[in-house]
Amino acid sequence: MERRHLGRTGLRVSRIGLGTLSWARGGGTGGAPDRAGRGGQHDTCQQHDQHFQLAADQLRTFWEAGGTLVDTADVYGDGEAEYLLGRLMRDFVPRRDLVIATKAGSVPEPDRRFDCSRGHLLAALDASLGRLGTDHVDLWQVHAWDPYTPLEETLQALDEAVSSGRARYAGVSNFSGWQLAKAGAWQRAAPGARHPLASTQMEYSLLQRGIEREVLPAALDLGIGLLPSSPLGRGVLTGKYRQPGPPPAGSRGADERLAAFVEPYLDETAGRIVDAVAIAADGLALPPLQVALAWVRDRPGVVAPIVGARTSEQLAEALSVEGLSLPDEIRAALDDVSAPVHRYPDHDWSEL
Repeated sequence: MERRHLGRTGLRVSRIGLGTLSWARGGGTGGAPDRAGRGGQHDTCQQHDQHFQLAADQLRTFWEAGGTLVDTADVYGDGEAEYLLGRLMRDFVPRRDLVIATKAGSVPEPDRRFDCSRGHLLAALDASLGRLGTDHVDLWQVHAWDPYTPLEETLQALDEAVSSGRARYAGVSNFSGWQLAKAGAWQRAAPGARHPLASTQMEYSLLQRGIEREVLPAALDLGIGLLPSSPLGRGVLTGKYRQPGPPPAGSRGADERLAAFVEPYLDETAGRIVDAVAIAADGLALPPLQVALAWVRDRPGVVAPIVGARTSEQLAEALSVEGLSLPDEIRAALDDVSAPVHRYPDHDWSEL
């Protein structure tokens, strides 16, 4: 698999990343999972073994395809995803062959979703390293903006993690454009700040192009690499929800806990985009999944979309996009049908 540099760093990662949210039983729905389900506390040994085997099959499929970037978080299944990844690196896939990215900052407190204070972050990093069974992670990310902690305190914690060797590089996740720009500006100006942000992880797909307004321009200006999450529009771009009637069994849309996560992308506007992807896929004799993934993978500023899957077969289908480059006319058509509306002050403001 082709590799790309992560922002303006020397770190090279596979241009498709493996997400591990699906490894966490009852682990949540996206960038900031809740901890309502604590991951199979009452599972039988057989169920646990089956779950472990699913994760092992996915990681082996990814590794054998040349994938290196594996993304997880301390809250995925209350640490279960990290623990599984640690076991798999010990028993199946060499640690040296993988680029491990994890996140910290999400908390289960009812009155606070994120804690990016110095104490919480550094303690969370040490706990992650313990579960992963390694002395460092390659990329350590703040899970989201914390309005209750001064940004400089959060960034100093990231700097300390890299300086101490516990993390090779640092990044952020779910930062808006002004938040990312503020972080980048502080790092350039602050005395003693030594380790600029390497990445930002944001939801980005043909169904969600909101980051193109401010986040992506800020990342490009600062030399920060973009790691798109949910590149398949929370599964909707695969076309599985095109047919009328109830969602297919086993899909997120059919899961009571996750249906609300999918629902925003089932409206009429999204339907037109999904239809366009399906038409393009028919013309290329490819699955819609590959067309949608190739589109986001090759957008400006993108380093590696993070792909999650329920099975190794689904993952293998996504990884087969490696040899695909969309024809210019199909890319342009998809650009047009999914174009977000950005008016003042983004476009043509000088002519108003």
